[in-house]
Amino acid sequence: MALAERLTRLGTETAFTVSLAAAEWGAKGNRIYPFHLGDLDLATPSNVVAAMDRAIADGKTGYCPAAGIAPLREALAEDIGMRRGLHYAPNQVVVQPGGKPVITKFIQSVMNPGQEVLYPNPGYPIYESQIEYFGGVAKAYRYLPTATGFSIDLDQVRSLITPATCAIIYNDLQNPIGAESTDAEREAIAQLAIEHDLWVLSDEAYFEMRYSGSSKSIASLPGMQERTVILYTFSKKFAMTGWRLGAAVGPVEIADTIAKLNTNDESCTTHFVQYAGVEGIRGDQSECLAMLDVLVARRDAAVEVLQATPGITVSAPEATFYLFPDVTDAMAIVGAADLPSFAEQALHATGVSFCTRRHFGRPQPGEDRQYVRFAYSGIGIDDIRAGLGELQQWIASRQ
Repeated sequence: MALAERLTRLGTETAFTVSLAAAEWGAKGNRIYPFHLGDLDLATPSNVVAAMDRAIADGKTGYCPAAGIAPLREALAEDIGMRRGLHYAPNQVVVQPGGKPVITKFIQSVMNPGQEVLYPNPGYPIYESQIEYFGGVAKAYRYLPTATGFSIDLDQVRSLITPATCAIIYNDLQNPIGAESTDAEREAIAQLAIEHDLWVLSDEAYFEMRYSGSSKSIASLPGMQERTVILYTFSKKFAMTGWRLGAAVGPVEIADTIAKLNTNDESCTTHFVQYAGVEGIRGDQSECLAMLDVLVARRDAAVEVLQATPGITVSAPEATFYLFPDVTDAMAIVGAADLPSFAEQALHATGVSFCTRRHFGRPQPGEDRQYVRFAYSGIGIDDIRAGLGELQQWIASRQ
């Protein structure tokens, strides 16, 4: 018996393969410094946990509406709208078991087989996977290095759009590179979407994971709310990665479609978890703010050591919890022929485990610099300094 042909087009979140290699090295008695997986080692706020416990005690353990419970949809509509200067009604919010399902259901809702969807590369690998799985043509657009980080290659984006293009995935505050659009860049993407009548998936998973300034949404620009679906997740701000709670927020026509997909896929998001989400939004958020203080201290510690490491250049992003340093010269110092060998050598020599650029999409023609991703969300500040100190000494010793 044969399996479905479309499974050959299904990718995966390749960061988990790095976890396996790190675990195998650790099982041999070696010290591991885990910079590879963007999970949080910080506790979910206590008031959110208490709200879940109350919901279970109150019997909120059965089925609930496919689109989500009314109190959560109302809270999300108000909060997301307020933070973006927009008005959303509760029927424009569809609760999901995490942020990731929004990607899948957006693509199913707006793309026919053979149509094209633009997506960022390097970027979250599930974009490419889901476009191709559902029979679309995944067209990657790149980022260019700048003095302060990275910017979208807008000329390339323009060149990729054809009559077959139906949507663009836009990840401001981006994983893995930590990049944030300037106003001009955001407006340029919006103008292209309007000009070519494209749907936009705005992945805003890190919208509130920032250390200074304020985030802006492409949905807030003129003519964009009616063509944009926002991906919202509780995973980052509320340290709820394993709770699986998120939402799709957008025009009623696509919200209704996504709610129908909910019915077909999982019936509903876990009932009592949704009440925890209500508390997260409506309740005290002091523990969330404290998490940001911890994360910015980790960022600063990591940047300090990396900037002092031979052959590595890195900038400090104002949001997310990722660093994306250029390691081209460091690879030359240690004699690594490619990124996989550099990562393996680093793991075995220092215990430092990280993802590489190749875990975030197929490299594009013309890429002549090599990058890796360090996530500092799941490692304490003492281990950050110790692990990256080992990396620094290893590279320096090979000069």
